[in-house]
Amino acid sequence: MSTLIMQVQGGSMALEKSSRGLSKSCILIIVVASVERFAYKGVASNLLSYLTGHVKMSTSSAAKSVSTWIGVTSMLPLVSAILADSYWDRYSTIMASSLLYVIGLVGLTSWALLCAWMPTSSLFLPLYLISIGQGGYNPSLQAFGADQLEIDDGRLPRSEEEGKSDKKSLFFQWWYFGICSGSLLGNSVMSYIQDTFGWGLGFAIPTAAMAISVACFRCGSRFYVNKQLKIPNSPFQSIIQAVKLAVTRGARSKTISLPPRDVSVQLELQEKPLREDSDRCDDMAGEAPGVAKTILRLLPIWMMLLMFAVIFQQPVTFFTKQGMMMRRSIGSSFVIPPAMLQSAITISIILIMPLYDKLIIPFLRLVTRREKGIDVLQRIGIGMCVSIVAMVVAAVAESKRRTHESLRVDSQRLTIFWLLPQYILLGISDVFTVVGMQEFFYMQVPTNMRTIGIGLYLSVFGVGSFLTALLISVLELMSNTRGKSHGWFSDDAREARLDKFYWILALLSSISFLMFAYLCRYYSR
Repeated sequence: MSTLIMQVQGGSMALEKSSRGLSKSCILIIVVASVERFAYKGVASNLLSYLTGHVKMSTSSAAKSVSTWIGVTSMLPLVSAILADSYWDRYSTIMASSLLYVIGLVGLTSWALLCAWMPTSSLFLPLYLISIGQGGYNPSLQAFGADQLEIDDGRLPRSEEEGKSDKKSLFFQWWYFGICSGSLLGNSVMSYIQDTFGWGLGFAIPTAAMAISVACFRCGSRFYVNKQLKIPNSPFQSIIQAVKLAVTRGARSKTISLPPRDVSVQLELQEKPLREDSDRCDDMAGEAPGVAKTILRLLPIWMMLLMFAVIFQQPVTFFTKQGMMMRRSIGSSFVIPPAMLQSAITISIILIMPLYDKLIIPFLRLVTRREKGIDVLQRIGIGMCVSIVAMVVAAVAESKRRTHESLRVDSQRLTIFWLLPQYILLGISDVFTVVGMQEFFYMQVPTNMRTIGIGLYLSVFGVGSFLTALLISVLELMSNTRGKSHGWFSDDAREARLDKFYWILALLSSISFLMFAYLCRYYSR
């Protein structure tokens, strides 16, 4: 066991590199991230209910507002990642963005308490302050946590040894376990408090939790490895240089002769970095185009994941609306908040995650005879398939709900527990796809662009949210043939046709998966 002396915030410390477990700094960062998820889910998971019930928005307007808000929240990390990697350091980005995050939560709590004297439009100011804060906080915190495992300051993409490191996979595994634990509390506890004791208290608790977690992160500064990479050109500047070089060459010559391998654009699996051979890179463009090519070659996979991101948004929008239209009472006194069923996703993740390493991977090793069992793209693909099954199950459950709703007797309404299978299936798909996406986008970019890698992963869900809002608008326009209240997304439980919406999502996701599977051929030998 060797000990490495590394420069840290406020001085130097001895960092023990062990073959097992995670360092204290990694554990603290995972705990801080789980509290942030508690705060975020405490707001986001029940936001549709808040907008339709308290603010009195229509179902489609509320769903589009939530999807757009989540989209902006998920897209901003890509912008903040460029700033964090190019101009600031990750620690400073975390501290600055956390301040905006807390201010937004305080504003949202104040709005809930003073809503009688506040215009509805002013609600979105604190919500988008939360978006800006979370946009800088999340990718920087995750990349900063992974930095605690680094022992070198290399500028090129990871080596084979780094790619096969179990410790990196362990960090991302437990990172996701931590944020799911926080999400579980945010979904279950906060939705109950908000529906039972009011929205003022329901927003005040996440605000206090977030403020405390930021203070804890600041107190742990002396433990952190704060790497400052000395980069002559920022990643953003490298991409600009690549574009300039391409334009210049296009002006000089209409045709460029490339080696056969460049024409076929062979891409490699996660065990190999996505880059050209160093000699050919130097001959053609140098480092700048190599960086740009690395990012551009991730875009096909990025695009094929968008439909998974659309499905990923359904629990906080139409799954919740489904629950609102079903029988939710247990006994004579307890009523289940519709958003509470989102806890089934996180519970299934928490239960399956430890089994993934202990049972699933050993079994897959026996089948595939590979050290890691399956590669990261195969892991993502399995999750995509499960998400498609979840949409089929959701469509069947909605059809059954409509059949019972037609009886027009409240006691004959379908119980909300019929929705559990679709939530559980999405939890299973998350274990495969979301964790795989985190590892894929983080490991496939150069070391000095790791925050941008996390930003690319998060931006999938941002664009997916915008795509959700667009789909809702288009389908609402097409289905509103008999007036506004009779479309697929009608507020009337007997008129709503969410089952058709789910079937369309299943079809589009199946097409995306087939294209994803085809593209994976170009990432293999």
